[in-house]
Amino acid sequence: MKTKKINYLLLVATTILTFLGASCKKDKKSQMPAQVVTGVQLSANAKFGSIITDNLGHSLYFFADDANGASACTGQCLTFWPSFYKDNLTIGAGLNAADFTVITRTDGTKQIAFKGWPLYYFKNDKIAGDTNGDAVDSTWFIGKTDYTVMLGHMQLVGNDGAQYKSDGTAGTEISQFITDGNGQTLYMFTHDLSKTNTFSNNNPAHDANWPVDSASTIKSIPSILDKTQFETITVFNKTQLVYKGHPLYYFGKDNALRGSTKGVSYPTPDLAIWKITNSVTPSL
Repeated sequence: MKTKKINYLLLVATTILTFLGASCKKDKKSQMPAQVVTGVQLSANAKFGSIITDNLGHSLYFFADDANGASACTGQCLTFWPSFYKDNLTIGAGLNAADFTVITRTDGTKQIAFKGWPLYYFKNDKIAGDTNGDAVDSTWFIGKTDYTVMLGHMQLVGNDGAQYKSDGTAGTEISQFITDGNGQTLYMFTHDLSKTNTFSNNNPAHDANWPVDSASTIKSIPSILDKTQFETITVFNKTQLVYKGHPLYYFGKDNALRGSTKGVSYPTPDLAIWKITNSVTPSL
């Protein structure tokens, strides 16, 4: 009888200890902070299709003034367009981690960039899915992965180091100009005919001076531009992007540097035969 009583007491004690242990584990678990997931993802949007957002679905934007890859949004600008930065950035499905970099701003803070475009929020976006910042001042555009062209908005600086206006004359002016999706400036040749490339001659040494923009398909376009005004032509078995009838080229001496506009003064400023294109470029 004594043995049974001892066994019973041991069973009760074991049950109590097991319960207390489980309760402690539960309390410890409940006190642990929830894991915070930070990063970027692609979110479906009724107006723009697939857009770049943070992990909570809040829209991120590109700024045309950042065509050279440095953030031009400082001071009061940041009140309306807070820069986007997350430590230990996580990358959502459909995005390539290699496209994301960290830049250091002039104030010493860090910012995430996508394909060289620094990313921002917009103050007037209140909930996930808002895209109120797109087209503001014709310089802010919703972040997307597949822009065939983008827009720069900067002072043009020629191959001679002088400043130029959008019409090709010397002078100080912040100009709008079309770039490819990576911020590399695109030019038109003023001797071209409508949808006809008169510069390229299939000589590699010659054509390397002004390579064609060989975009094979036209995907996303900044919302202030008319997508129907873009098309492609075939030049010596290469595809060339055309805008308003103007075949589009890179300038070899820009050396594929985003935001570089050396072609506006080439071969000499007075000739002005190579020009940038923008929303007010007349059609051929």
